[in-house]
Amino acid sequence: MAQVTVRINGFSYTVGCQDGEETHLLAMAGEVERRIDSIKAVAGPSGEARMLVMAALLLADDLHETRTSLDQPREPAPPRPPAAEAAAQGRQERRLARLAKRAEEIADGLEGHA
Repeated sequence: MAQVTVRINGFSYTVGCQDGEETHLLAMAGEVERRIDSIKAVAGPSGEARMLVMAALLLADDLHETRTSLDQPREPAPPRPPAAEAAAQGRQERRLARLAKRAEEIADGLEGHA
């Protein structure tokens, strides 16, 4: 397991990720940082926990909008071969595991700074 130090809202956090996913993690931290910067531009600076909560809510809103648009009726996709379906399922499970782990790390970090 790799360790990566990300900097968000002026604070450094060392988080773990799967080997080879360091660049992805840094990109995701950059997205959170951009959200916080946009919040600061509109509302001004605030406490770390508040900034992280507001950024999380913006990201959750984007996710909700994406899911809603994906739920709109569309042409059914042709069935995938079983091997492709299994590979897609594995990717989804790994992504969900990464997201769950990251959420726990953020929560642990917030508890340590509270």
